[in-house]
Amino acid sequence: MARPSQYPLELRRRAVRRVAEVRPEYDTEWAAMKAVAQKLGIGTTETLRKWVRQDQIDAGTRAGTTSEESAELKRLKKENAELKRANDILKAAASFFAAELDRPHTRS
Repeated sequence: MARPSQYPLELRRRAVRRVAEVRPEYDTEWAAMKAVAQKLGIGTTETLRKWVRQDQIDAGTRAGTTSEESAELKRLKKENAELKRANDILKAAASFFAAELDRPHTRS
């Protein structure tokens, strides 16, 4: 399970917007990201790069799995795991009761 981000959502959104705003002032997108990361106290430029890429995917300007699709996939995987556990419990119970029915009973 992924750990929660140490950066608030609003900071991440502001950083992504800021990169888009200052991009024309720099030779490369990486340079713009590096400057914004330093100004906003973001640990690494790579962290900001990932946020920018995910924003581009969510906006439909870049191919990839959107945040919404990732959340749905996560929910479905969790539901699938729960259903498998329930199925295993039901199989064990069915085996137990089948064994009880096959066992000869003596009347007292």
